[in-house]
Amino acid sequence: MTHLSHWTTPADRMVRGGLGRCDITVLQPPFVTATAHGLPANDPVQARELARSFGTVEEVLEEIGTRPAHPPLYLVERSDLDRIQAGAWGPVLGISDPALGDDGNDTPLLYEVGRLRERYPDARIVGRVEVDCGESHTEDIVWLPDGTMFHASGWPGMDPWEVTGDPHAVAAALGVTGDILADIDVDLDAEPEEVEWSAFVGLALGEADPWPWTHLETSVLRVRHTETHTRRMEKLYFLGN
Repeated sequence: MTHLSHWTTPADRMVRGGLGRCDITVLQPPFVTATAHGLPANDPVQARELARSFGTVEEVLEEIGTRPAHPPLYLVERSDLDRIQAGAWGPVLGISDPALGDDGNDTPLLYEVGRLRERYPDARIVGRVEVDCGESHTEDIVWLPDGTMFHASGWPGMDPWEVTGDPHAVAAALGVTGDILADIDVDLDAEPEEVEWSAFVGLALGEADPWPWTHLETSVLRVRHTETHTRRMEKLYFLGN
């Protein structure tokens, strides 16, 4: 089946818009001891398995090589949308996939985090996506082992927003104080479009967040996304181009 493709867009067509971040991180216990600088090297076999089983991916076609977790892969042309990053650093698993981007018509991040929670019920799972569609659209989520969660999706500075769960309950479960929120300039009582939710949900990862670092290697894989996710990407990254 590796010769099949769901794309109708040529591989060399230039991508419209841009992708800031599109990552999901699975932090497995013990939570308090994990730090990005203390994580083991990426396990490429486990990283490939994570990618193979990810909900957006129909098949892993090729292992391209490795690259640092930061910065994210840069999108230039359609073929770049077939590349994802996956990492397996001991208790921390991560995946970065442009198929998680959306313009507000769906919530792919929420769906994929829900699937991962079924596989890793004892983990803290954090997802953060920002895509530039002329204006930025963001989707952010944190889901804790006890079921406490928060999810927000919308256009910063604009209504309407899709918000589920309780950010105050998440903060309480993590032991996040008002002073910590003030340090990252987050007011949970502000209007949803005024809050930088990625900074808030990132508190669940703390020092274990792998994505800001250049010393952590990821596996870069070329994949065939599912037909549903391929269609979404065609509408998102090529609309009006």
